[in-house]
Amino acid sequence: MSLAIKRVTPEPVPSHAQQHMVRMRDGVLLATDVYGADPESPAPSVLVRLPYDKNSRYVFFDRIAERFTARGYVMVVQDVRGKFRSQGQTLGWTGEVDDGYDTLEWIARQPWSDGTVGMFGDSYYGFTQWSAVSSQHPALRAIVPRVTCTNNGPGIASYDTGSGPQPLWLEGATYQAQVWTDDDTYEFDVDLTRRPLVAAYDEAFAAIGKRSAGFDLVVGGIPLAPYNGPHPYEARPVPVLHCVGWFDNLGIAHMRDYTELARRPGWAAVQYLIADTIDHENYFLENAPVSPEADHLVDDAALERMLDSYTGPAVEFFDVFLKGTARPESLPRVRWKLGHEGWHTASTWPLPEATVTELHLTDPAAAAGTVPGGKLAPDAADGPESAQWRYDPDDLVPSAAADTFMQLRDHVDERRTLDRDDVLVFTSTASGTPLDLAGPVHAVLHVESTAPTFDVFVRLLDLAPDGTARLIVRGCAQADGPREVEIALGHTGYRVRPGHRLALMIAGSDFPNHLPNSGSRESPWLTTAPKASLQTLRTGPAHPSRLRLTVLPASGDGGDPS
Repeated sequence: MSLAIKRVTPEPVPSHAQQHMVRMRDGVLLATDVYGADPESPAPSVLVRLPYDKNSRYVFFDRIAERFTARGYVMVVQDVRGKFRSQGQTLGWTGEVDDGYDTLEWIARQPWSDGTVGMFGDSYYGFTQWSAVSSQHPALRAIVPRVTCTNNGPGIASYDTGSGPQPLWLEGATYQAQVWTDDDTYEFDVDLTRRPLVAAYDEAFAAIGKRSAGFDLVVGGIPLAPYNGPHPYEARPVPVLHCVGWFDNLGIAHMRDYTELARRPGWAAVQYLIADTIDHENYFLENAPVSPEADHLVDDAALERMLDSYTGPAVEFFDVFLKGTARPESLPRVRWKLGHEGWHTASTWPLPEATVTELHLTDPAAAAGTVPGGKLAPDAADGPESAQWRYDPDDLVPSAAADTFMQLRDHVDERRTLDRDDVLVFTSTASGTPLDLAGPVHAVLHVESTAPTFDVFVRLLDLAPDGTARLIVRGCAQADGPREVEIALGHTGYRVRPGHRLALMIAGSDFPNHLPNSGSRESPWLTTAPKASLQTLRTGPAHPSRLRLTVLPASGDGGDPS
C-alpha cells in the first residue's frame, strides 16, 4: 500500500488584511499581511515572520491581529522565504537575518508606521526574532520570543541543552521532512520501524517528488550556521520578554538564553521572564489531560480564552517599550507559575530564597524492579553499589508523549513505563508538606556501557498516591565511555503535593521522540542491524550519582503572590 500524503496549501487571506509582496535585497518577494494600517495615524508595528502559513487556523493570526490592532498597533505577518505564498528557496534557518532586516526597513518606510517595531511569536517565529536582533536594524525596539531558542543550528532536530552531545530528536527530523520540503507542508505517517530508518523518509520524498534539503543536512550531520551576522548575544541589546513553558520541549534551551542574557552587561537590564505551566502548543497543566471543550485546536471558545493569555503579556510589554504609555517598573521582572499552586512575581530567577538540595540514588539493586524501586535519599550509600539496564533496539522504551509539542494535551500516566525491566527507577519518600521546585534540575549520573556509544534518558515524575506517574521535567545525553554525565532536565516551577513522591527514571531509549542508537559507530540512520547493549549505573561515595533540585523553603513561599 502506498504512503498516504496530505499536501497542505495556503488558506485564503482574510478580508481585513492587506497582502503585500515585499522585495528583499536579492529580488525575492515575501508575502506579507498588514492589519490595522492607517496612513493618517502612524503607529508602532508588531511583526511576525513564520513558516506555517500566515493565514492558517493553526497560527490564528487573524484573531491575534484583532487583539493588537484594538490596542493601537499595526500587525504585520509574513510567510518566510520559501514557504507558502513567499518566493525563494525552501531551507529553514538560513537567510532570516537579512530578510528580517529588509522587512523591518520596509515597515519603517511605510506611511502607517511611526518607525518603531516589535516582534512576537512562538518557536520558529521566535527564532526569526533572534535573527532580526542579529541584523541590528534600528527600528527593532523589543521582542517577545515564546517557546523558542537562539541555538538550533541547521534545524529543530537538535539544540544546545548544555548536557553535551545529544541523541538526535527524531520529532525534529520529521518536522524538517514535513515542513521544509517546499513552499507547502506535507502530512504523512512515518514508518519508524523501517531499517534503515532513512528509507521511511525516502519513501515519502519519492511520493512527494522532491526532497527536504534540511532533512538531508540533519541525516548527514552537516552543520549550518543560522546567523550571517553576530550571534544575538553579541548584538545590540533590545528589551526581551521571554515567554517560557515549563513543559515545552524547547524549554531547556530557552532558559539557557534567558539565564545567559540576564548576566550579560547591556542585556541584563532589559530581560523579562514569564514562565507558565504550558507546553509548546499552549496547553496548560491545570487543564491536563485536556477535555475537548478545553482544546483550543478544535474548540473556538477554548481558542478565544487561550489567545487572551497568549497575547496579553506581549501587549503590556509593547505598551512600555514601543508606545511608552506605561513605565518599565510597571512590569514584574519575573512572573512565574508554580504548578498546582498559582502565579508569583519576583525580581530575579532563580529566586534568591531558593536553595539547592541533592538526593542520592541509593539501593540500586532494587531500581530495576517495579515501583518503588531504588531510593532517592539525602545521603549517599556507605559503599559502592551498581545497577544495570539493557538497551534493546527491538523493544524500545516508549516516549512520555507521542508528540512532545503537545505534552500536556494527554499528560499520560507513565506508571507502566516505570515498571519496565529495562529502566531504572528511584523514588523519594512522601512528604506531609508541599515540596516546591523552583529553578533548574540536574541529574548527575556515573554511567558506562558495553557499547562504544550509548544514550541516557532521564525523566523526573510526580508519583501520586493512587500510583499514577506524570512528567515534571526530562533530559538526555549521549556518551561514549565510562564517565560522570550531568544531564540538564530544565527549569521548573512545580509543587509536589503532600502524599506525592518524586520518581526518577533512567532509560537507554525514548521512542519515537528520539532516534534509537545504533549501538555501534554506524550511523543510526543507515544501520540495518542496531546492536543491543548493557548499561551500568554506579553509586556510592566514589561515584555519587544524584538528583540536584532547586527548592523553596518549606513554607512554600514562591515570592510575592500575584
